[in-house]
Parts: sequence; structure tokens; C-alpha cells
Amino acid sequence: MPIILPLPLLSPSKETNPLVFDASILQNESNIPSQFVWPDDEQPRREPPPPPLDVPPIDLQAFFSGEPLAVSNATRLVNSACQEHGFFQVFNHGVDSNLINEAHKIMNLFFGMPFLEKQKAQRKFGEYCGYASSFTNRFSSKLPWKETLSFRYSADPKCPNVVQDYFLNVMGEDLSNFGRVCQEYCEAMSKLSLEIMELLGTSLGIDRSQFRDFYKDNDSIMRLNYYPPCQKPNLTLGTGPHCDPTSLTILHQDNVGGLEVFVDEKWHYVAPCSEAFVVNIGDTFMALSNGLYKSCLHRAVVNSETSRKSLAFFLSPRMNKVVRPPKALIEDDTRRIYPDFMWSTFLEFTQKHYRADMKTLDAFSNWLQKERK
Repeated sequence: MPIILPLPLLSPSKETNPLVFDASILQNESNIPSQFVWPDDEQPRREPPPPPLDVPPIDLQAFFSGEPLAVSNATRLVNSACQEHGFFQVFNHGVDSNLINEAHKIMNLFFGMPFLEKQKAQRKFGEYCGYASSFTNRFSSKLPWKETLSFRYSADPKCPNVVQDYFLNVMGEDLSNFGRVCQEYCEAMSKLSLEIMELLGTSLGIDRSQFRDFYKDNDSIMRLNYYPPCQKPNLTLGTGPHCDPTSLTILHQDNVGGLEVFVDEKWHYVAPCSEAFVVNIGDTFMALSNGLYKSCLHRAVVNSETSRKSLAFFLSPRMNKVVRPPKALIEDDTRRIYPDFMWSTFLEFTQKHYRADMKTLDAFSNWLQKERK
């Protein structure tokens, strides 16, 4: 097991005049506030440019055709990528391109709204849903150069319109169309994620329905990301280095680019492709695979010329689900890497603690074992 370092508990900034991240103003500033300037050793380097990451393209339609060679190729590529860094792409995924375009238009409209309008959905400290302008209410230094809007999606039939209801209740009747589009997009992502879970199960040599069944009633998170231009992009980051605590991230980028992954002690970039989704393994699925598949450190960089936007669906199990690897993944090796845990407990832990490395799951496991003594 890696060495586990203590985690500091976060607390809201105590500044009397807290910083406000208004992208419409700050994107034109040549001297960016010091809170956005990252330490020298963490600042992105553009020279030489980072090498590309080998992110294998997976043809989902071919995989589900059942043709033996197509299934073998897909599972082999996924298995290799997930053991190395946890990133791959899926195309021929069946998601309507018109719906993807609509979701991007909705995102453009939302982030183009006046700052005070967006603040109607202000994210509260300790919560994971709502609007966040650079997380200024969560951190006081090394702030990310971005805005986000996060909201919950549930596949539970008892919550058929949870996304639409969120927009209606928080943002009002004027944004009801926003809610409709985001609801449909989340439903498409939930369906796609279950198909990817079949692929992952097959690649791990277990029953392809096992992970699908585990996530069929998922309680997930959708996030809209907006990275405005920055006049000093080499001093800051759009998103700092982190691993996703959730199970699976399905990302659709615009054509600007900015996603980078830390592999073999250096950063690699992931080229955007409008016809594909970038998929990466999160900490929870790493635990579910008994550590066979990796949750890898990644970040987002910004530029001085244009804004960047992305749609991220974070697949998560239902809150009361216990995360435990299938017997087939542990029967030949009785040494469990991570203890069983309830997803809601891990989510709460990640909201109260933060670390910019790949040891969050180790730290949580260590904390959980002490709590159980």
C-alpha cells in the first residue's frame, strides 16, 4: 500500500471580502489575482508541448454486434488502457448528435447569463450540486480558472424528472427548456454508462451483466464546465490535478482541447473528438475492480484565445450501495486492496477532504479501518 498522508479538513475562506470570479471581467485582465496563480512546479508548461496520450478508440456498435473478433479487440484495448491509466474513447455510441449539440447550446446560454442570475443556483459549502464560480467559497488559493454547474441525476423510476425539477425549482420557469434538455442528456448518459459497464465487465472476465445490474439504479452527477480565456494561462489551471471519486466519467469536449493526464511521471494531452466520448475510471470503480483498473490523475489547462466547455457525467451507484468487488475478481487472491464501503460514506469523505494526488482512496480506506476498530 502507498504511504498515507494526513488530510487537512477544509473550511470556507475567512476573508472579509471574498473573491468573486466573474469571467466576463477576469478573462480580460492581464494581471490575474494571486489566488489563481499556482506554484511554479504545478504550472502548466507549454514548451515543449505535452505528448499525446494513447487513448484507444472503442467501437461500441461493433462490440455489441457480438462478432468475436470485434468483442476481442474491444475488450483487449479497454483492459490494457484501464490497467495503465484508465482512459479510453467510445464512438458509434448511439447517442443522438442533435441532443449533444442541444446540450452544448444550453451550456453556452447558461454560462453567458449575467453573474447574478447564475448565482441563483449557488453551490453551498460541503455540497456537490449547484453553480460554482471557481470554488471561491471552498478554497482560498490555487483556485481553478472555471465555472461549473452540477446537478443530480437519478435512474430511480420514483425520480423520473429530477433534473427538470432542479432547474425549475432553483432557476425558475424561464429555464424549463434547460432542464428538459439536461434531463434527456442525462438519461442518454445513464444508458451509455450501463453499456460501458457491460464492456468493462467483459474485459475483466466476469459476467457482463454484473456491473450493469449494480449501476442500473444509479444516482449520478452531471456537470457543465466552462473555462474562460485567461491572459496568463501558464500561471493557472482550469482544473487542478485530481482523480474522480465517482465510478466512471463520460466526457464530451468541444474542439478547443485542454484535458491532460499524468502518466509515467509526465503530463499527456487528450485530443478532443466531437464524435466520441472520453471515458475514464474513477476511484469507486477502481475499488470495485479490486485495484485492477486505475483511476488516474488528470487536469485541465486554459488558453488566452478562446473559452473551452465540456459536459461531464459522473456515474455513481445508489447512495446506499456497498462497494465490494465481485467474487470472481478476488477468489484467486484473498488479499483485498480496499475494504467494503458505502458509496455515500466515500462521497461525504471527498467533500470534506481534498488531495491533489492519487491517494484519496488509500486515505479513505485507512480512515475507514480506524473508524471500524
